[in-house]
Amino acid sequence: MDNFIVSARKYRPATFETVVGQQHITNTLKNAIKNNQLAQAFLFCGPRGVGKTTCARILAKTINCQNLSAETEACGQCDSCRSFQNGNSFNIHELDAASNNSVDDIRSLIEQVRIPPQAGKYKIYIIDEVHMLSQAAFNAFLKTLEEPPSYAIFILATTEKHKILPTILSRCQIFDFNRIRVEDMASHLSSIAQKENIAFDGDGLHLIAQKADGGLRDALSMFDQIVSFSNRNVTYKAVIDNLNILDYDYYFRITDSLLSENIAESLLIFDEILVNGFDGNNFITGLASHFRNLLVGKDGATLKLLEVSEGIRLKYLEQSKKTSASFLLSALNITNLCDLNYKNSKNQRLQVELSLIKICHIPSALNLSTSALAEVQKKKPDTSGIDSQTAPQESTQQAVPVSSSPERPVAEKPAAAPPAIPSAGTQPTPGPASNAATSSAPPPAVPPKIAIKPLKAIPSIIPNLNEISSPSAVAEDDSPQYISGSSKKPFDASKLLLEWNAYAEEVKKQSKINLFTLMTSNAPSLLDNYQIEVIIENKIQENLLSIEKIDLLNRLRVRLENFSIDVITRYAEKNEKRKLYTAHEKYLHMVEKNPQLEEFRRRFNLEIG
Repeated sequence: MDNFIVSARKYRPATFETVVGQQHITNTLKNAIKNNQLAQAFLFCGPRGVGKTTCARILAKTINCQNLSAETEACGQCDSCRSFQNGNSFNIHELDAASNNSVDDIRSLIEQVRIPPQAGKYKIYIIDEVHMLSQAAFNAFLKTLEEPPSYAIFILATTEKHKILPTILSRCQIFDFNRIRVEDMASHLSSIAQKENIAFDGDGLHLIAQKADGGLRDALSMFDQIVSFSNRNVTYKAVIDNLNILDYDYYFRITDSLLSENIAESLLIFDEILVNGFDGNNFITGLASHFRNLLVGKDGATLKLLEVSEGIRLKYLEQSKKTSASFLLSALNITNLCDLNYKNSKNQRLQVELSLIKICHIPSALNLSTSALAEVQKKKPDTSGIDSQTAPQESTQQAVPVSSSPERPVAEKPAAAPPAIPSAGTQPTPGPASNAATSSAPPPAVPPKIAIKPLKAIPSIIPNLNEISSPSAVAEDDSPQYISGSSKKPFDASKLLLEWNAYAEEVKKQSKINLFTLMTSNAPSLLDNYQIEVIIENKIQENLLSIEKIDLLNRLRVRLENFSIDVITRYAEKNEKRKLYTAHEKYLHMVEKNPQLEEFRRRFNLEIG
């Protein structure tokens, strides 16, 4: 029975051309060899299984190759290449820093560096997992790494660059290896399957590549495992069963049930997933990725971001047409919150089920918001209709021929000033004569959609002002157009103080304590022209009063039947009475009224406050 060699070793790249997914690094290294511009130290860093050590070995072999090809590749036939392939090369030394991380190991390496190569041009030292070296070993290695002999080249490889000393990094050329793309890994797996005469389908290899998360070695290990599991027939179903991966079909089915608002079916599908042994957190993160793929699939420009096979991509395109962007964004937000709260939840299954129920109600919520918006737009006044109503009148006026009668001359040019608005005491006379005069006049400057009538024209409003109790009911009466001579009923300071204190009590019930204090600390003063003066002490009180001024004016104007009332403020002078805040100020004020308090305090040795 022949010894089995895993695919990761059997199909390990031997030339730069066969390295998968790292063309930016292989091209740079080939140009450096071709132009004889090799650095004294290289640092290869990146995630596991992306080809760091492999590229280090290929670089070491190519540097000492005696017959480089035109493509700057090792020939594989010379003595140096054969000795490297057989593992007995004296010019290439490989050290595992994970198990040889002490100062003595580095000192032994430094002693070897002093010996020049017996055959070949360079001695190459590959140190794998270099971040595992101790602090003392790094310090011992610094001088040799900075000034090595001309024949020595160091190639360091690590998965954790941040653990390496900055002094080491500054002495190396750093190459960052990328995670290998899913398409490149799937293509590499298919070529290996063809060489090994293994049956496969593209969806299954794509799923292996996605599960490998950018590491080709992991993908090859899973490939070998599934080949054994499926008896050399790598299918999509075999990959799902062996790697314990949630099938795409589950996500497509549950998305259809969520779109149809079928809560029962959604919960049953989730129960089926749990019965099959999958974790709820794994499901909810997969569902979020599914919604993300649907959102990406709605635009042709972002379609390339779908790292799936062609068959699955067509399914995503088909389902993305059924979903709206609003639904997907809301669903992504819900699944993301569920993922964040899953580990802290005591009932994790309920957490996922609640999220599914919320997603089921998204279509109804979107339809409700759309219908509500349509209703608002219907109720919104149509200004275009008003303009269309006034437009025919203007056109009709222009079509009427100029009358030759001297009694009703028609101006050919619009007047410079608009017609005067009738005063509050004048009564407009309705009739055809006034309509004709209006029609002959140019359009007013005020938009025609707002029609304001003087209060004199509506005499029924004035007698019922006392019946209005709500300040909001007369909010519009603050406009100057409604002020008339009959609304200036005189009142005295006592009546003003009565209404003022009543409003202050209502303010107190609304928990506006600062405003209540302002209104009650200083009594308002009634000035000429029905102006009410309020004494304030700072800017804060002025802002409080300005915020409340509209409601206060509405209340006073209605209750006192006087629409000329206005509230003004004045800052308190220094000699005016002011509020006492501290205990010492209150004590001094009491001493002014009764000087015996000071004698009383001294006799009994009392303290203030």
